Amino acid sequence: MFKKTVFLILLSGFYNCEEIIEVEDISEETISILAPTNNAILDVNDINFSWEPIEHAENYHLQIATPNFELAQQIIEDTLLTSSNFTKILPTNEYQWRIKGVNSAYQTQFITHYLTIEE
Repeated sequence: MFKKTVFLILLSGFYNCEEIIEVEDISEETISILAPTNNAILDVNDINFSWEPIEHAENYHLQIATPNFELAQQIIEDTLLTSSNFTKILPTNEYQWRIKGVNSAYQTQFITHYLTIEE
């Protein structure tokens, strides 16, 4: 009887741990960008990047390149964030930026936008 009780306790402990470490699949989710909008032309340098948070995303991977990722002359930013906004001062130029949600097991696709900073 004692061995059976110990076995059941151990079995239920493993079951509960399995539930705790279950990670939600966010791979089919899509980030909705709030600002700057795609192809925005701005005359300010202090840019606030923002997007709608995704439930179960633990972090957001943000990248900024100039003039774009395919022909990148420079990767301006490549960072992992816990919030759904980021502010960066950018000089006059053309940029492409992208964001994706990530958690410990899954990630969304990047959502990519273009941005131009003018004088």
